[in-house]
Amino acid sequence: MTVKQISIFVENKPGKLAELTEYLHQSQIDMRALSIAEAQDFGIVRIIVDDAYKTSCVLKDAGYVASITPVLAVEMPDEPGSLFRILKILGEGGVNLEYMYAFLTRKKATAYMVLRVEDNEKAIDVLNKNGIHTICQDAIAKL
Repeated sequence: MTVKQISIFVENKPGKLAELTEYLHQSQIDMRALSIAEAQDFGIVRIIVDDAYKTSCVLKDAGYVASITPVLAVEMPDEPGSLFRILKILGEGGVNLEYMYAFLTRKKATAYMVLRVEDNEKAIDVLNKNGIHTICQDAIAKL
């Protein structure tokens, strides 16, 4: 199970991130997670949203360059050691992690990690064999 991450290229200038989030707000798009990687002239804004298709259409209409990437979202207890356990399982399973970021929801005692790995299917298999399950796009929309 994967979720759809949208990566958006945004100029690295004052107000440009606010402009992006204004488009999302006006379109009633609800972000679940956000990560920003910056470079000198531009940034890559990575978001997980309730409706990836609608969001990609809104972004295209607004003139943004964006792409959709399948990533893993893992639910875990919001307690010390949970991330270590997942990372150890992935490492021992030979899964290379490219990047990750976390987000919280209204669900008490639960945290979520978004994981970008080289091989989603291998990572899902390794995690499932160790009792850790990924969530799907429909579950993200309901958070």
